Formats: sequence, structure tokens, C-alpha cells
Amino acid sequence: QVQLVESGGGLVQAGGSLRLSCAASGRTFSSYAMGWFRQAPGKEREFVAAISRSGASTSYADSVKGRFTVSRDNAKNTVYLQMNSLKPEDAAVYYCAAALSFQVRSQMYDYWGQGTQVTVSS
Repeated sequence: QVQLVESGGGLVQAGGSLRLSCAASGRTFSSYAMGWFRQAPGKEREFVAAISRSGASTSYADSVKGRFTVSRDNAKNTVYLQMNSLKPEDAAVYYCAAALSFQVRSQMYDYWGQGTQVTVSS
């Protein structure tokens, strides 16, 4: 069992940066691959980024590749999403999630955080 709590969301202007954090409870964080997903108003949830158990492998949606970076610190039980060059279309509620394997399919993630709001103005 894993409990996840996102933080770091807020309001930024287009072109700005924001770093999201996801803190996991327990001692089994390193057993899970982690993913970031987002959902904009009136739209379906979409994959953003994922990172393997060790952090050696990452995957990104084409829409954020080159602008976003996912990383993890297993000693701190935390995964991060660094978001640079933000665009209005990046505005959404961002969720972190834990899965038993490194993947991009949302239905295969077992645990989810409550989400954090990212608003991009312009």
C-alpha cells in the first residue's frame, strides 16, 4: 500500500517554470515505477511522464518532451516533475501515481495522489 501526496502547483505566466513534488508514505517507494498524469477541464486524463524504479529510465508525452523532466529521490520517497517553458495548454490538475512496472498506461497504475492544480496565464 502506498499513499501519495502532490504539492507545488500554483499560478505561473506562460514561459515560466514550476516544480511539482509527490511524497510517498511507507518504506516500499523504490519498489514502484512512478508516473505523472494531468487532466484539464472538460478533457480526459492524459499521460505526462514516467520514471522507473531506479530512475534510470524515463518516458515523456510528446507534448512535454524537452520541457518537462521527471526525477526521483528514493531516499526521500519523493518523485518530482520539473516543468519549464510552460504553455497555457499545460494548465491542468496534475496527479502522481505508482505502478508495479514502468509504463504509460494509466489503468495499470495502482495508487494515485489527490492532485495539484497548475494554472498558466496568458
